This record gives sequence, C-alpha cells and structure tokens, in this order.
Amino acid sequence: MEFEQIIQLIKTVSDSSLTEFKIEDGDVKISMKTDKGAKGVPVMAESNVPMIQAAAISSSPAQSVSNPILEAAKGNVVKSPLVGTFYASDSPEGEPFVQVGDTVKKGQPLGIVEAMKLMNEIESEFDGTVTEILVKNEQVVEYGQPMFVIE
Repeated sequence: MEFEQIIQLIKTVSDSSLTEFKIEDGDVKISMKTDKGAKGVPVMAESNVPMIQAAAISSSPAQSVSNPILEAAKGNVVKSPLVGTFYASDSPEGEPFVQVGDTVKKGQPLGIVEAMKLMNEIESEFDGTVTEILVKNEQVVEYGQPMFVIE
C-alpha cells in the first residue's frame, strides 16, 4: 500500500462516523477506530512494518465543537492536509519560508509537514498577506489543523 493511499484512507475514516475499520494488504495490516470523544486514532501496522501512532485525527471542523481559532481568524485559513511534524524552514539553520507580514502567492511554499519520514511541502492556497502563523516550528500538527491565516 502506497503512502498516499494510507493518507487518503486516514482522511476518509476521520471524516466519517465509523467506529472501527480494518484492512489487510499483503504484509500490511491497518486497524482504525473513530471515537468522537477521543483525542486520537491509533493506527497499527503489523508484520515487517513498524507501528505508527497517529498523533490525533479528529472529525472535520464542521462536525466538531466550535473552533475559537477559526472563529477569531479574519482571512483565509490554510489547514494541515495530514498528521505530522511542522517545519518552518527546509533546514534547521535556514530562514522560515514565510513570516507574519509576508506577501504570498497561491502555490508558494509556507512550510513543511513531515509524515512517516516524507517531507510534504505546504503551499499557499491563496494570494495575500500572512497575518498569523498558528503553529510553531517542530510542532506536531493534526489533520485539518489551522496553520496559517492569509488576508
């Protein structure tokens, strides 16, 4: 099973009201269970694949209790497309991709989310000015978590 397929599977399960889900593909076995009151969804892999713990996958923001960050944000919100670790620059010594006050174009890199040792560039979905950065460097982010506000 490819990484992108696993990510799509996680997104689909997190957006649903399933209480349990299991799939086997060769040596890989994945088991997921959603619980609206839980803080996270364990994702277990067996056989030759190491165990993976999803940091926290919640239901979509529209289905969850009101989100004060989104309510207070004025502008367009860029959300994390997956669970992982956020990096503001491409190297520990490097300058951040963007800072508050920077003007960005649609498609411009805003940061990186590392998931399962793969670096995923987070691109701006909007043209505008970065008014807020809601995550810190090396912070674990959840699927759908607000990361940037662009006006």
